[in-house]
Amino acid sequence: MFLILVLVLGTVGISGCTDSGNNSRVGLINADVVVSGSMEPALYRGDVVIVDTTPDNIQVGDIIVYNATWYPIPIVHRVISIKHDSNGNTLYETKGDNNPVSDPELITKNQIISKVQYTIPKIGYITLWLRGM
Repeated sequence: MFLILVLVLGTVGISGCTDSGNNSRVGLINADVVVSGSMEPALYRGDVVIVDTTPDNIQVGDIIVYNATWYPIPIVHRVISIKHDSNGNTLYETKGDNNPVSDPELITKNQIISKVQYTIPKIGYITLWLRGM
């Protein structure tokens, strides 16, 4: 168990001051460390999220990792509505559970990196501490 924890903490991606870093691979597992409180109480700072990097179906209520045009690092937020533009393209409205308003822009499927599948509470704190976050 300790070896698995060391492998996860040694390779899990984190970044900046938003919710997610680069996806990291541990065998067949992709994981990120949560670094902000925008998704509380669903996700807390220091939680590790296991993600699916090839989600087939994004639905309202899913928590996704996406590249925002308005922020330099990936964001982990919940899909709160699905819309379509005049060309029929699907657009996703997202929001951090702990944020008072939706994210500033709708996102496209091409911006989605992954979908959160599971959470492992608190074990990412060691990674945050080691990286001075």
